[in-house]
Amino acid sequence: METTTLANSDLTSSRITLGTRTMGTGARDSAAAGAGWDRHNALQAILEAVENGITTIDTAPLYGFGESEALVGEALHRGRLRQHVTLSTQAGLDWHDGTPFRDARPQRLFEEVHASLRRLRTDVIDLYQVHWPDPACPLEDTAGAMATLRRQGKIRAVGVSNVTGEQLRAFHALCPLTAVQVPYNLFERGIEEDLLPTARELGISVLGYSALCRGLLSGKMRPHTRFSSDDLRNHDPKFQPPRYAQYLEAVDALNTLARDNGLSGVLPLAVRWLLDQPGVDLALWGVRRPEQILPMLELDGWHLDDALNAEIERILAETITDPVGPEFMEPAGR
Repeated sequence: METTTLANSDLTSSRITLGTRTMGTGARDSAAAGAGWDRHNALQAILEAVENGITTIDTAPLYGFGESEALVGEALHRGRLRQHVTLSTQAGLDWHDGTPFRDARPQRLFEEVHASLRRLRTDVIDLYQVHWPDPACPLEDTAGAMATLRRQGKIRAVGVSNVTGEQLRAFHALCPLTAVQVPYNLFERGIEEDLLPTARELGISVLGYSALCRGLLSGKMRPHTRFSSDDLRNHDPKFQPPRYAQYLEAVDALNTLARDNGLSGVLPLAVRWLLDQPGVDLALWGVRRPEQILPMLELDGWHLDDALNAEIERILAETITDPVGPEFMEPAGR
């Protein structure tokens, strides 16, 4: 398993990070919040991931409304694995009746860190990230609170998520950052214009999440696939006609390309593409069942060459005529 040391820290991480967004009864953007979800399978998936070399786990209070963090904590406790894992979680979102909203005030962050430490069964969080910028709270206040938590020894490193290049630069000037977590995949590449070059310039590690674009790049979506009423994908324009057919056509072509190059399908190709992008340190791979770890094993020692990259770009240009990004995911303010 490839590893890296995150910027401005001594945190060593596997380049593939286990994403836990779909673990929990309240988790959204899974096949369905209650279908396919199983607590035992989720716990086994975490243990299986660590056993196969994934030493970085990313979670957040919002995922399952606390249940994802608790599952991670239980798995690490059960396997006595805490000392072997780089643990990242997030803060700065609250929710009411299952609807998230931004709240990155210092008081909220100080409350959240204690709740996360308790659920994760640890005395320190390795990487603590502001989940979304909060326009209703001065950036200086949020950055100051994160710096305070680091001085207090409750967290080891500070990160931000879902920011622009300008916001990244401003936060880093107030509180030196280790990482920025942003959506990045074959279908959502907006960060290439601003955020990614800024992170490279500042020497901040990039964690690309949604490597499979909410399941589109898993190879399992079909024209007739339907989602539960609270599934995030009901609001994603990529899953609505006429775009959905275009994206599925791209996936079919990418799947064939992957198999022609010795892979099991489009899924490992999509993750390898992300890992091979200049400036990207970690790729988040979300799973719910232990068998979903298996495609990861195909990536060791395998990289994209220029010819394969060119073919990927050709496929995307010919199939997706009206691309759209992840803007629909933005939560409301307070």
